Amino acid sequence: MLMEYQPEPHENLEYCRANSMKRFANYLIDFVAFYIILFFIGFVTEILFPGSVSELNLGPIEDRLLTLFLYGVVMFLIETAFQGKSLGKFITKTRAVSKNGEDISIQNLLIRNFMRAVPFNALSALGNPPNPWHDSVSNTLVVDEKKLDLMNRKETFFDDLKNQKQ
Repeated sequence: MLMEYQPEPHENLEYCRANSMKRFANYLIDFVAFYIILFFIGFVTEILFPGSVSELNLGPIEDRLLTLFLYGVVMFLIETAFQGKSLGKFITKTRAVSKNGEDISIQNLLIRNFMRAVPFNALSALGNPPNPWHDSVSNTLVVDEKKLDLMNRKETFFDDLKNQKQ
């Protein structure tokens, strides 16, 4: 009896991985969106509590650390609300999934987004294929939805074809 090779789900997902340009576009779009959100929150806070923002008197290091922490919080909330998608991922038609192809758990989303607060995390994405720390530590990856849909349709097609022969 001839055994068929059945690839593991993560092997197929490697073909669906988003390329470096889409990952960089996601980062830029999300970064700009984050600062717009941060500006809006600061503006509303200053209206509701005059002088509160200007009285923070944070040094450059404290300001950067607070910003990195807030970036992790905002991205966690967005990706949790939209099942692994951020504004950048909506625009580039990509999605973050677990390495086995399932939706990301809340725990992995938390790990994923707080790893973004680690300095130099963005530089870890410069490889090809990009595998930044926030992906590798949380066991997630970003896939191109068009490639994922094509792969799923291909598997369905071959399953249907196999069932017709029987």
